[in-house]
Amino acid sequence: MTAHSTPESIGLPLQRKIRYTQAIKLKVIIDFRMGVFYKDKKMFGFDIGRSSIKIMQIDSHGGKSTVTGYGATTFEPNAIQKGVIVNHEPVIKAAHKLISQNLVGSLTTTHAAVSMPNAHSFSRIITLPKMNEKDLASAVSLEVDQSIPLPASELYYDYEVVGTLEDGSQEVQIVACPKAISDSYSGLFDALGLQIGLIESNISAVTRIVMHAESHDVGTLIIDIGSTACDISAYDGSAIRATGTVNCSSEVFTQNIAKELGVSMAQANSIKTRYGLELSKKQDKIVAAVEPELKKLVNEIKKVIRYLGDEGKGGKKVGQIIILGGGANLPGLSGYITDKTRIPTRLCAPWRNISFGGLQPPHELETTLYTTASGLSMVDPKELRKS
Repeated sequence: MTAHSTPESIGLPLQRKIRYTQAIKLKVIIDFRMGVFYKDKKMFGFDIGRSSIKIMQIDSHGGKSTVTGYGATTFEPNAIQKGVIVNHEPVIKAAHKLISQNLVGSLTTTHAAVSMPNAHSFSRIITLPKMNEKDLASAVSLEVDQSIPLPASELYYDYEVVGTLEDGSQEVQIVACPKAISDSYSGLFDALGLQIGLIESNISAVTRIVMHAESHDVGTLIIDIGSTACDISAYDGSAIRATGTVNCSSEVFTQNIAKELGVSMAQANSIKTRYGLELSKKQDKIVAAVEPELKKLVNEIKKVIRYLGDEGKGGKKVGQIIILGGGANLPGLSGYITDKTRIPTRLCAPWRNISFGGLQPPHELETTLYTTASGLSMVDPKELRKS
């Protein structure tokens, strides 16, 4: 693979056999690997949020997966702007204190698998006539200029031929990320004395942990309902076929309930998690408050499914929907989505096949914090290859 616009020590090798597509009006998400790779080194998951860090290491031996260490901390929200760490000091201090003093258990490696914000990752699959490497590089460069909403000079990007069609034309996957984000990550990990083993999108990590917990052959739509957005991934048992982000979140659920019922945010959150959409004296008002957000989610779910069918993207037909994340704990949500989509929907139990050994597990209400970090940690280093 030929890398472009990348520093000498950093490449962007693609994960083979996984194709990413874009559904109408969905932000494009990617699963890409970046950095120096260590095929024989364990990695721990390092999930960087808007104002938080979540860490987890999971070791797998003899078919068993055991958590060896985990923890979470927060830092000043203004330290990260649009995915870029603009003020390293508070982030470094928070991460150092977490790793050195506040972990439950311990880490046994200095190599980290790191999350990239979904909204700031880019991927395209384009179809081009068969051509030599020089012409292909020029065609890819032109596509990057035209289709990615950032100047090529501000991106690290790479490409790989992922398939050949019946007419001989080539399917080429292009992946890219903003230089500003990846460079700011490098500064953080250099200061911590850690090494980046890979960087991938949040939804890719979430998909991995769900598949670890929910191993099956049914085409699955995975929905991670977070505090600020919902991430969607369509998985057919062997590959991710489509991903996207919906502007729908658990925070907005709470805000709308507070407004509709005339209560505080704390009271609204309690009402949301206790009653949800299920039968209660407050049901009508709760449904009226959250349904505008839920309709957006359902509409995007239908668009993803329709897109996959219309474009003939292959893979298995979606036979189930699995929801997780902080917003997925809304009572009655699974039934609501099932009713609106006619596809069986259920809540995921991500820790089903993971043991905490002798460690004290996180509180039940905190387990969703570690979904991305655990998925990052589940990457098998042998699957990675040096650029």
